Amino acid sequence: MAEPLRIALAGLGTVGAGVIRLLDTNAALLRARAGREMQIVAVSARDRGKDRGVDLTRFDWHDDMTEMAARDDIDVVVELVGGADGPALTLARGTLGAGKALVTANKAMVAHHGQALSELAESGGVALKFEAAVAGGIPVVKALREGAAANAIERIYGILNGTSNYILSTMEASGADFGETLVDAQKLGFAEADPAFDIEGTDAAHKLAILAAIGFGAKVDFAGVECEGIASIRAEDIARADTLGYVVRLIGMADLERTGDDSCALLQRVKPCLVPKGHPLAHVTGATNAVVAEGNFSGRLLFQGAGAGAGPTASAVVADLIDIARGEIGAPFSIPSAEMIPMARAEAGHRTGRSYLRFTVADRPGVLAELTAAMRDAGVSIESLIQQGRQEEGGEVLVAMVAHEGPQRNVARALDLLRDSDSLTAPPLSMQILEG
Repeated sequence: MAEPLRIALAGLGTVGAGVIRLLDTNAALLRARAGREMQIVAVSARDRGKDRGVDLTRFDWHDDMTEMAARDDIDVVVELVGGADGPALTLARGTLGAGKALVTANKAMVAHHGQALSELAESGGVALKFEAAVAGGIPVVKALREGAAANAIERIYGILNGTSNYILSTMEASGADFGETLVDAQKLGFAEADPAFDIEGTDAAHKLAILAAIGFGAKVDFAGVECEGIASIRAEDIARADTLGYVVRLIGMADLERTGDDSCALLQRVKPCLVPKGHPLAHVTGATNAVVAEGNFSGRLLFQGAGAGAGPTASAVVADLIDIARGEIGAPFSIPSAEMIPMARAEAGHRTGRSYLRFTVADRPGVLAELTAAMRDAGVSIESLIQQGRQEEGGEVLVAMVAHEGPQRNVARALDLLRDSDSLTAPPLSMQILEG
């Protein structure tokens, strides 16, 4: 049997401790599957004295985690520190620059710096693996990079953030509004004390940028992701969606647009959408993630499972370690970095689709006529309209519309026409309806 794979582990939070437990618990199984033992040699974290529920005395401790990358007796560094820049990025660059493999669960770092790190890994002939950075325990990176490698991927979309999905599906089941559901999610540990990255869509955008690069051979372009969160979703929106035969989900979607000169533009966006109840994503509830990839020969592929948590994420980290132990390197984003194409951002406005629109308006005569006039002037055809009954004299009224299929720029134009209207008591909400 080959020499052991010698591992340095930076970051000893729930996932780091989970990696140690997994390596201990499944040692014999992992040895058989990897063809060699996998041994942690050194660890690093901010607090040396913290009890993490695992025995750390058998490992060398480094207060400065960047020192581990320079050790001659280390083959691979696992980075679980987090953050797009700072110490995590310094460690990543140092590891790959020293000719050692890197495994990371750091979606922000891969989304922002994945292109440069990929080039560094390829120039040194070492592995850069990041299965745990996208959708936790779901092996979607491997599935796209290897299992679906024979296909031209036509579209990638899905539920990429468990916190947002937990909030929306809980609102759906309970009828509660966003604010109180968020507070309950924080108490139960499904949302962070500062939930901004999750509820504003940034976390999902990181993951989408990574998946798009793998699926389409595009250079990683996090800045090109259009992003909108879920904080403006109200219980009334979810109730109206239900009446119309939909559920509300935060959807990350990426697809290609063929241009006349035989090149491609890339559309990447994270937005709340209405999902038909018959669609597989409508049945994804709680903190679960799900990714759909559509290949030109495979058809629709659905990957679903736990998107976070110590066990699932540790499982993804160790799966990458097994690949490295077997000597599997490969291009981090499926094709060599030099062949990845910088793609222009696709213009969404001319794309056609159906939309859900919600207006919160003053309860007075003529308001409905003002709304429908704006739709008419912008070329938006109304398929159905629901007006909430008056709750109290002079109060607010909710008006919800579903627009017929048409260019998305027309909907944007209608909202722009209403931007300065004193009839609106709150910003309007627009959600696209997921088709297919």
